[in-house]
Amino acid sequence: MKLMVVKRDGEREPFDREKLRTGLARACAKHRVSDEEIELIVDEIEAELRERRRHEVTSRRVGDMVLFRLRQLDMVAYLRFASVYRQYTDVDQFRSELVKLAGPGIGNNR
Repeated sequence: MKLMVVKRDGEREPFDREKLRTGLARACAKHRVSDEEIELIVDEIEAELRERRRHEVTSRRVGDMVLFRLRQLDMVAYLRFASVYRQYTDVDQFRSELVKLAGPGIGNNR
């Protein structure tokens, strides 16, 4: 069964574990996340997607799966990935994400 990813614009493309690994590696660059940890995340996500036994998955679902794992692993990598994945366009969006992650107190002092 060929797993297809449905992108935001509705276009479909085959699931590409290398593309996923590359995105994770960029988010984790120059940080404390090892290549083995990145490969494990890719393996987990691919296995979870295949277990679902569906032919299609949204890019949003794949991105959420990545963010869930990065949030547990490394907050800087999480924020890097989130900034691209969620397409932040200004500092306020980034600050809002930080507030959600850290809870009350951060971002309220300008």
